[in-house]
Amino acid sequence: MPTKKPRRTAERILEVTLELFNRFGEPNVSTTLISAELGISPGNLYYHYPAKDELINSLFDRYEKALNELLNAADGVRNVEDAWLFFHMMFELIWDHRFLYRDLNDLLSKNRRLETHFQFVLKNKTRAVEAVLAGLTRGSAMRLARADSAAVATAMVVVLTYWLSYEYVREPRKALEPENAAATLARGAWHVLSMLGPYLEPEARDHLHTLAGPYRAA
Repeated sequence: MPTKKPRRTAERILEVTLELFNRFGEPNVSTTLISAELGISPGNLYYHYPAKDELINSLFDRYEKALNELLNAADGVRNVEDAWLFFHMMFELIWDHRFLYRDLNDLLSKNRRLETHFQFVLKNKTRAVEAVLAGLTRGSAMRLARADSAAVATAMVVVLTYWLSYEYVREPRKALEPENAAATLARGAWHVLSMLGPYLEPEARDHLHTLAGPYRAA
């Protein structure tokens, strides 16, 4: 029976680092803690990632690649159900890399590369959200004047980007725990899409309320 090929040390380091960053927040995790969690020497860790910023940058690169792949799906959105799925998947990806968003301003102030690349993240998110709005309009799910589209898209991107920060401030001891993930993500998707309420056709608005279900009340 063939045995599984051992995971490369560099990949294991990234996986454990992501888990620790997500659990405790990046500022609270040292390279000493990471090496101890892995059961390797600090020298072994430094061999693969000579500085903590290199760990952060590598994790961000993985996130950015996955995000760009997901944003390509925006062109296929034509109805409220498509949009609900799209934004839920966006929040799932953000959740998987929630340390970036929980500590976003702190990370940007310390890491020039991250500061630069996150500008592209915002631009790409905004373009994707504008594509979603255009698709919903073409699909007759809503009526939104072209002149209003940019402002609505920007407002949705702001909520999308800072939702986890809001949840963390609201309930610091609970919001970012894994057992609360489903509720947190669905609330985020609901609040992003609820901004389209004034523009949605009645049937589409009713369907959105049905999809959001109990998260509307929460």
